[in-house]
Amino acid sequence: MGLYVLEAFLFYFAPVMNTILFDSPHIRDNLKPLTLTRPIAGLRLGILTLAEKWEAGLKAKVSFLTEAYLSRKFQVDYGVDNLYINASVLPDYQIIEEIKNLSINNSITKNGHLIALRTEKKLDIGFEWEFSSLREFQGELAFLRHLPDLFLLNANEIKKDFLSITKDRKSAEIKDSGTILYNLENVFLEDGVYIKAAVINAENGPVYIGKNAVIQEGAIIIGPAAIGEEAIVAFGARIRPNTTLGPVCRVGGEVGNSIFHAYANKAHDGFLGNSYLGEWCNLGANTNNSNLKNDYSEVKLYNYGTKNLQGTGELFCGTFIGDYTKAGISTMFNTGTIAGVCSNIFGAGFQAKFIPSFSWGGPDHYAEYRFEKAIQVIEATMARRDIHLSEAELEILNYIRENKHKELS
Repeated sequence: MGLYVLEAFLFYFAPVMNTILFDSPHIRDNLKPLTLTRPIAGLRLGILTLAEKWEAGLKAKVSFLTEAYLSRKFQVDYGVDNLYINASVLPDYQIIEEIKNLSINNSITKNGHLIALRTEKKLDIGFEWEFSSLREFQGELAFLRHLPDLFLLNANEIKKDFLSITKDRKSAEIKDSGTILYNLENVFLEDGVYIKAAVINAENGPVYIGKNAVIQEGAIIIGPAAIGEEAIVAFGARIRPNTTLGPVCRVGGEVGNSIFHAYANKAHDGFLGNSYLGEWCNLGANTNNSNLKNDYSEVKLYNYGTKNLQGTGELFCGTFIGDYTKAGISTMFNTGTIAGVCSNIFGAGFQAKFIPSFSWGGPDHYAEYRFEKAIQVIEATMARRDIHLSEAELEILNYIRENKHKELS
């Protein structure tokens, strides 16, 4: 995903260094369930995924050093001169320039964290690094460390991506006289956008709308916000600030401080706040989540590494849902809910704070979601977009099912 953006401003050439984005196992655990099906660099933040940001900044293709069960889909490509970059670092101009100038057998660190290293070695995930020449990065850096970072950092990443994508380019014209615009110079439309009788307010942040997206009548979008290629913002939808809708998402109701990765649907009324939906998720009509506790206390989230609830330090924190998971009509998600990959969630009352992958049911009882049935539903869902589950993706899902017990023990 994201080629709609990269085509506009990214020109590939043969890089001197072979660029590899590496995962930290500890950070991967902190970012599950979203990283159950992808490397860290596959996460969307702002308009682009982290991988797309690095490719654009370095003008080079990247590969991924991640867990073995993901490696068929997300391959690592070794060369004779390998540039390893910490996938949880959010790139900006200053760190990109320093990395470009990194010499062989040297590394860049920040407060004890490895940012990048250049070596001839073919390293494995979780490698230990020792280099005689370490350079401490003197600038400011943003890291993706925990799930709430996704919505906390999203506004700034939308602004950064907006500047990169739209630099020296002209927005497509908004011809609909019934659409109301505030701060037009901070609104950018790619070609083919359909928009009628909407309100777009970019006074407090930019609004980016991708190629062939549809903004239906009565929709309100308040920046900073990003609407991906071929996404649909439904009639009367309220897209609050700091929200990203990835490519081919269908979104209605009220959404704020949230990210939809791609191919995720919330087509009807209901509230979603301070949350992240993986690919191919669907929320039924009137599904709602809580993002603030009644007693205004700190929200806790289930952590896949410690197998316990951990404090986030945040008062506002919503729901994080892994790929392929669906929720029935009027589903209620409690503050700080984690739902794993490929689950079917329904039933009256608030759902559990942690719902493991391949779960079927609701608050009264969660059963095992039969693998064959789950795959059948995924195939039916993807076929509507003329897409099919690849063998590599099927292997990933089978691995997650077989190792589901590790999410709990």
